[in-house]
Amino acid sequence: MTDSSSSPASSGSDRPPQLDTTVAHSSRIWNYWMGGKDYFPVDSEVGDQVCELFPEIVDLARTSRAFLVRAVTYLAGEAGVRQFLDIGTGMPTAYNTHEVAQAATPESRIVYVDNDPLVLAHARALLVGTPEGATDYIDADLREPDTILRQAARTLDFDQPIALMLMGILGHIPDGEVLPIVRRLVDALPSGSYLSIYDGTNTSDAYNEAVAYWNENGALPYHLRSPEEIAARFDGLELVEPGVVPCPLWRPSSTEVGTPRGMDQYGGVARKP
Repeated sequence: MTDSSSSPASSGSDRPPQLDTTVAHSSRIWNYWMGGKDYFPVDSEVGDQVCELFPEIVDLARTSRAFLVRAVTYLAGEAGVRQFLDIGTGMPTAYNTHEVAQAATPESRIVYVDNDPLVLAHARALLVGTPEGATDYIDADLREPDTILRQAARTLDFDQPIALMLMGILGHIPDGEVLPIVRRLVDALPSGSYLSIYDGTNTSDAYNEAVAYWNENGALPYHLRSPEEIAARFDGLELVEPGVVPCPLWRPSSTEVGTPRGMDQYGGVARKP
């Protein structure tokens, strides 16, 4: 295990990073929608077109980040988790997992995983945690769960509870591969660990149309699925109340209660017995 507050980004392979600025990438478009600066013209062009088809996509981006903040706050606080494995990091923005977790418990240890070269470059500079804790970054694909688990063990203690976070990433995995990947990762975690997930749902015709456009123009297709399919990823685990619900409805704060937008993403948190 590492002892420093941050360590050099780790590589899941010896391949040189390839940055294609001619094809839109979901993490950079998400950064654009969130008001960030780390994207290319092709990302903003595709992002704008998706917004025309489904204006609520910006609400989805922001409510999903709010869900992450509430989930990590619960996990680091009430649930007492001190270790986080966040796969599908995306571009660093406000309220990243390590910032939320270490604000509550400075000794928290966080490992991020992504395979976008631009995310990797920013991770080296921005994902720096507290002196008491640790942050690390692994360059690996979600479809390489054994690689992820092996490298994460350098920073995380797999004899102690870990929060596995799959936030908006499983939609990029084809049908038939999602559950085996989730089960492989969850099976490696000790009792008392948690799984936190959100993903887009096929509950809006406009969202379905927007994602179809994305799949024709983006680097990696995204598959919208039913709320029931998302809930199935938690089979065998103990769901935390209120279960698998639209992200704005998962334990909203008093300032977030009202008539929320961004309801076409469902999320939940569950404990491994």
